[in-house]
Amino acid sequence: MLPIVILTITMGGPFLFAAFLGAVSAIATYEFYRMALPDRRLELSFASLCSVLVVIIPLYEINLSFLSIVIGCLFSLFLLFLFRIRDITNTAREVSYAILGFIYIPVLLAHLVMLRQTVYGVQWLLVIMLIVMTNDSLAFYSGKTFGKHRLYPLVSPKKTIEGAAGGLVGSIIGAALAKYTFFPQLSAFDVVFTAIFIGIIGQIGDLFESMLKRGFGVKDSGGIMPGHGGILDRMDSIIFAAPATYYYVIYCFKG
Repeated sequence: MLPIVILTITMGGPFLFAAFLGAVSAIATYEFYRMALPDRRLELSFASLCSVLVVIIPLYEINLSFLSIVIGCLFSLFLLFLFRIRDITNTAREVSYAILGFIYIPVLLAHLVMLRQTVYGVQWLLVIMLIVMTNDSLAFYSGKTFGKHRLYPLVSPKKTIEGAAGGLVGSIIGAALAKYTFFPQLSAFDVVFTAIFIGIIGQIGDLFESMLKRGFGVKDSGGIMPGHGGILDRMDSIIFAAPATYYYVIYCFKG
């Protein structure tokens, strides 16, 4: 999947990237709703379709159109739950799950399309990929080699503080590689700050998805990638990194 993502970012153009991300968002949204609301098939299908629209709409206008689409989709979901009540005592919980899944996945992922529209959008998307990949790789090897102290056993029993620290070192390496290969516009501050910032946010995203899976009583979000779980399992760090990077670029990056 990784080569397809990189080719889509670098060669595909804005629309193809948005369409690809829309498909990813639809699958991830489907996986979330299947974990949280397995008996709500109509709502699951509707939310998956809406997620495509939410991700693609920033191509055309980031502000009012995006917000109005999000509100319109949420309002439609509310109506579905209102007129398809199954157990009134569980309705509030079901609606809460529906809102969480919709904001968590397509709304946050849409920031990648917004980021793609900025001046150095392609480079920043590759920076996120590099930081997340190097973070994951060094976190795994550091945790396996040096890990002794559990990071957050209630949520993810295998993750260690040593692994998390090694992951941040990996993030810095990834950001530095970006600067000295394809993104010379990054300053030394950008390299260090974004590496640590995105690295920490990505790790939090991974923990957040682990919390959800443990709460839902499942090991993986799906089985679309045998041995690696679902799309949501592969995107959990990037989902949180997307808005963090976008707002850093908009408000802090000087270029």
